[in-house]
Amino acid sequence: MAESLTIARPYAEAVFKLARDAGSLPSWSDALSRLAAVAGNDAARELLGNPRLSTAQVSQLVAEACGPLEPQQFNFVQVLAENERLSVLPDIARHFETLRSGHENIVDAHVTSAFPLTDAQVAEVTGTLQAKYGRQVKVTVSVDADLIGGVSVRVGDEVMDASVRGKLAQLAGVLKA
Repeated sequence: MAESLTIARPYAEAVFKLARDAGSLPSWSDALSRLAAVAGNDAARELLGNPRLSTAQVSQLVAEACGPLEPQQFNFVQVLAENERLSVLPDIARHFETLRSGHENIVDAHVTSAFPLTDAQVAEVTGTLQAKYGRQVKVTVSVDADLIGGVSVRVGDEVMDASVRGKLAQLAGVLKA
């Protein structure tokens, strides 16, 4: 994992600078997301390592599988294929999004809830986080029934646990002391 991120980082930074300077961050985000999905597919991984396919064939297959790409984006796929780096596309896409969020002054928050949240609840959590951080917040939500009730929010390396499971763990800790 660490090695993959080490390999992916320079590619992500180069693509980010290119996209930022061209004013095409959304287009690159979309393309990298699609490319990462293709590269993360089991069938695609088998093709990426197939020695009977040329790098041009692999580039073409990946590009066709992910949908329309701009010329620079296709060139990027070719460079990755030539350097046998297509497998790190998911890490490139994640690091690119981190760079984009920092550039656009957006903080990413992951909310885990015991039950599915309504749009109004997500909006309320988003508003609270925006007030706390003074920045735009991009919220992703997942459901984990093990929380029993409440929510857990992760922003970067900060975790705010307002779940029943978290409160029970705190109570158990106090009772053991």
